[in-house]
Amino acid sequence: MRKQYHFRKVGEDTYIWDVDQLIALSSHLPVIKVSLDHIQELHEPYWFPKRYPNTLELIEHFKLIQEADLAYPIILCPDGRVMDGMHRVVKAHMQNLSSISAVQLTVMPHPNFMNVDEDDLFYD
Repeated sequence: MRKQYHFRKVGEDTYIWDVDQLIALSSHLPVIKVSLDHIQELHEPYWFPKRYPNTLELIEHFKLIQEADLAYPIILCPDGRVMDGMHRVVKAHMQNLSSISAVQLTVMPHPNFMNVDEDDLFYD
């Protein structure tokens, strides 16, 4: 799996979580089914909140959606927001599924980084 981070704007700050650590933190949680109707991010500019993507950026996301494996549950924060798995959510929606497997954190973990530029993070 490619290295990933989850970014969330909190006031003026950008909180950043390492997805590998989110997976480890959630690995013991029970898997639940979540209605796709409850995934708020389907109605938001999730990947490109500040600008329109170019065509090559869209193609990259299309590829990631095709490769997404629905066997792995998405990770939700305590408020039910997606922290990992948006490509799986889109794939499930495109396959006309009504729900998706998920794990939901009960406590919001501290971010791994704050206010770090995406280009300054480590990706392997």
